[in-house]
Amino acid sequence: MTILKITLLALAGFLIAAAALSIWVHSRDKAQAARVWEALEGAREADPLRYDPAMVADLPEVAQRYFARAIEPGTPPHRIVRLQMEGSFIMNGNAMQMTARQILAPPAQGFVWQADIGAGLMRFGGSDGYHKASGAEESWTKFWLHGLIPLARIGGTDDHARAAATRVMLEAIWAPASLLPQFGAEWVQTGPDSAEIRFTHTQGIEPMQITLDAEGNPVEVWSLRWTDANPERVHRLQPFGGRMLEMVRHQGFLVPSRVELGNMYGTPDYAPFFLATIIRAEF
Repeated sequence: MTILKITLLALAGFLIAAAALSIWVHSRDKAQAARVWEALEGAREADPLRYDPAMVADLPEVAQRYFARAIEPGTPPHRIVRLQMEGSFIMNGNAMQMTARQILAPPAQGFVWQADIGAGLMRFGGSDGYHKASGAEESWTKFWLHGLIPLARIGGTDDHARAAATRVMLEAIWAPASLLPQFGAEWVQTGPDSAEIRFTHTQGIEPMQITLDAEGNPVEVWSLRWTDANPERVHRLQPFGGRMLEMVRHQGFLVPSRVELGNMYGTPDYAPFFLATIIRAEF
């Protein structure tokens, strides 16, 4: 057998082994997302209370204005929602088509976002997630090109978990019952149409900022988020958030149906990278 044949066989063996390892690691990533999704599904209340405006009678005016629009009286205050969405994900200035599904639990519990992004040779998929239960905390961002080549596999650090915890807090805007004081949300009015919201069961993250229009619809949400999304790639607090462009009602809840979100919100460097339309919400 010639040296060339031996070399080619060795290379083929290496490629087969690498592909098998990639498939195995990818399957573990998918299993993690499925496990957390199932855990969050299982946290849904079987027989919740019914919403009564008296539940927010002691809150500041801006909060009462929000809940007057966000939750219809008599609605079960479910705090776990499943979302389906489509839109664009922008990387390096290029907009790529996106479809995704998500389960969103209260800020102290977590979320899983599973997405397919791009098309053709540049189609990739994976998930973001965060889960906190029994004092243990996990978070991840794991995406693969065609399920074979890892594009991003990060997480498992305090920095990543802190950033993910801010994300799930801001996305509570899709589960308005999570913003009720009965579930630990503390409202402080900061202006005629704005408020700061803290959550008693979350630690180590900055509060959520929300701005409403005259009718009580949210028009923007943002927070200072611990992130390294900057040219220096250094973790620091930076404004993250975006605008609520349209609203729609699902099962007694009024939630954003079209949004744009990005880093450095409210500054000249703001450039939204997530443009989404919610096509389904189930509580």
